Amino acid sequence: MRAPGGNTATGSGVPPRRNPLADEAAPPSRLQQVLARAGVSSRRDAENLITAGRVQVDGVTVRELGTRADPVRHQITVDGRPISVTTVVRYFALNKPRGYLSTVEDPFGRPTVMELVPPAPGLFPVGRLDEESEGLLLFTTDGEWAQRVTHPKFGCTKEYDVEVYGTPSRETMETLRAPLEIGPVDRSTGAEVDVIATTGRNTRLRIILHEGRNRQIRRMCEAVGLSVVSLVRVRVGGVRLGSLPVGQWRTLTSNEVESVSTTPAPRRGKATTSRRRPPSATRSIAAPQDRRPAWGERRPS
Repeated sequence: MRAPGGNTATGSGVPPRRNPLADEAAPPSRLQQVLARAGVSSRRDAENLITAGRVQVDGVTVRELGTRADPVRHQITVDGRPISVTTVVRYFALNKPRGYLSTVEDPFGRPTVMELVPPAPGLFPVGRLDEESEGLLLFTTDGEWAQRVTHPKFGCTKEYDVEVYGTPSRETMETLRAPLEIGPVDRSTGAEVDVIATTGRNTRLRIILHEGRNRQIRRMCEAVGLSVVSLVRVRVGGVRLGSLPVGQWRTLTSNEVESVSTTPAPRRGKATTSRRRPPSATRSIAAPQDRRPAWGERRPS
């Protein structure tokens, strides 16, 4: 939601001198991110609040989107009202159905996963499942936790139940397990791939990733000539989809929260930090290896 009221910025209308906060390296978050996590507005609307001069940091009006601030060390206000830094941290799991986008909002009005979980200030999906994919999708208001879930260096693995058309050959399976080019300047770092079952003309595969590139499994299958029939994520770190019905959500337990953000899972080999291959590399596939309420505060009911 947008902050009510008009522009409270004061002065002669001359743009202020560059705010020194914009050059600080210590604060971890951009100001629009801080406002969104405090439940003031969406990140996009927060940018509009900043450029309109309605946001102050330690009493100084800020109009620069590059400004960084720490809501603990700095006093941040919108239209003179302080933002809340005591927003309750939330951790949800959703069994995402097909047909929903894994984003907070869509400019074209298409259904998003935010319609399927309880509203909470600063809540956002952790990682993505594409529109046609299903299964476990996590949500949180905790940005640091989300970083641990999504960044490969923390070793949080993701497991998928993938049904493909036909029966993959042994060579195809070995190719999927090895580092594989999945785009002009993009490649996977390898995956764990096993056959779960063969059902009629199709085969169900268990694929475990140590990274999370855009549409990675679909692009891996496309690279080896496999057609994906269905793709369901069944685990993220120590959080399992289990029997959660499609379209339903639940709150994570404390053990589940810790299971994806404490001890990194073991990796097979060394991760590749760059998506671009060296010019000398010509092979597509590597060989496999074994008051007034503050913003964000709830009013008493």
